[in-house]
Amino acid sequence: MTVLAAAIALVGSLFFALGAALQQFEAVGSAKPGLLALLRKPRWLLGGASILTGGGLHIVALGLGPLTVVQPMGVASLLFALPLAATLHGRKPSPKELAAAGVVAAGLVGLVLLVPDSEGPTYLSPNGVLTLLGVAGVAAVLLWAASRAVSPAGRAALLATSSGVLYGATATLMRVLLDGTWNWWYVLALPVPLLLALVMLQRAYAAGHFGVSFASLQIADPLTAVAFGALLLGEPVPTGVLPVAAALLTAAGTVALARTSPLESRNNPPAHSPTPL
Repeated sequence: MTVLAAAIALVGSLFFALGAALQQFEAVGSAKPGLLALLRKPRWLLGGASILTGGGLHIVALGLGPLTVVQPMGVASLLFALPLAATLHGRKPSPKELAAAGVVAAGLVGLVLLVPDSEGPTYLSPNGVLTLLGVAGVAAVLLWAASRAVSPAGRAALLATSSGVLYGATATLMRVLLDGTWNWWYVLALPVPLLLALVMLQRAYAAGHFGVSFASLQIADPLTAVAFGALLLGEPVPTGVLPVAAALLTAAGTVALARTSPLESRNNPPAHSPTPL
């Protein structure tokens, strides 16, 4: 069952990577990619369906195998996404780009494996939910503001990190609901950070550095969820030198990606553009 779970999680990562690459291809090159405009693009919708499929397969894999096997497979989406996105833009990813992505993936796997398992049901009071949404919202706004004064690669990283913070808050709230802390306004509040995260992510994709934005998202989402779990739910956090080393590895890989990933733009297509889907 463990081998099957790993295989399903790996296929799920491929679907997630394909969906991200398709959505970035539609969002790139637009200064303010609006969701209403993107919703009219079949390829962007296909990307969303692919992401949902990947998420569903990941949930199935978690039901079949241990978290320590399934979660690292999810990190593989970064390694799948770069070649897929490069192909859509009519190029090949450089060895340095792939090496940097490998460093990020290695650091993420280390972080995932070092996070202790939580025990017992989770509970979050209404004040805790307001704190969760407020902190995530303020952090997202600050990151968005900072992104307006940096290079395209930095903008991609900051906007994707903003999206990851909001997705991490959404995941934390979803966990609270699934574990039995039920409140009708918790459910009503759920779409707010989710929608804002989607908007921020499309703006990150529009900056043109897909590898940087996708890696930043992959890092910020789980780290935010772990931080909120520790601060608001009393869950354990990894300690010691290894988590610090893994975090430094992901940071170094992301910086390397920012230096190696090319600026992609739909306004300046490659000489041999792929045939549209």
